[in-house]
Amino acid sequence: MKIYSIYNIKGGVGKTTSTVNLAYTSAAQGVATLIWDLDPQGATSYYLCHKVGIPGGVKSLMKPATPLYDRIKSSGYPHLDLFPADASYRFFDRYFQEATKPNGCLKKMIQPFRDHYERMFLDCPPGLSLLSENILRVTDYLVIPLIPSPLSLRSYNQLVRYLAKGKKWKMKVIPFFNMVNNNNSVHRIVAQNVCEKYPIFAKQRIPQSNIIEAMGVKRSPLAVYAPDSKENQAMLALWQEILDRHA
Repeated sequence: MKIYSIYNIKGGVGKTTSTVNLAYTSAAQGVATLIWDLDPQGATSYYLCHKVGIPGGVKSLMKPATPLYDRIKSSGYPHLDLFPADASYRFFDRYFQEATKPNGCLKKMIQPFRDHYERMFLDCPPGLSLLSENILRVTDYLVIPLIPSPLSLRSYNQLVRYLAKGKKWKMKVIPFFNMVNNNNSVHRIVAQNVCEKYPIFAKQRIPQSNIIEAMGVKRSPLAVYAPDSKENQAMLALWQEILDRHA
């Protein structure tokens, strides 16, 4: 099972819309795909029409005997399932700190899913924490959405410095520009210059768009209600770029 973590230490960069759309695209290829909504705000769960909440919260997830697979919900779309968010996820760090091996907690939790899914997407909360340390340890592909603005790039550089601090991460890092306003000269210049200078960035950019924002109203992936839109075509192209990085 390959794990794709949609992550940024900065909030408001479109992690949830990216997670839902990329995971849906993966599932549409006939691949068994699971999303785990790790953000206590539960936006991914909301987009997929599920209430936030799991029996027993984080405390139950820490118990070895808990059948985590039983907490999975169907998204209603073929090959796509959801492990919902819970408000208690904000206490992940507290429970991880009490564990014998704090950095291996998430790895243990994910283990039961490996026999059932080929791909797993983690919708990650912002910030640097013990949870994010756990996320980075299990990740195969770190997909980083960021806005082409000075503050967003500053946060990205902070993350890059953190990743470079002697950690032996095994994942591939794939940053991409999201919520790009082509009428904004700063967005245009930053996105073009950064992508040309740093090949690590995906070439495909996702535009700022009312069609994408409508996910909050439609409560469904972009491909379901706007399959022929340029926004959905951009998302498909981004997913193909991510797949191309597998080699």
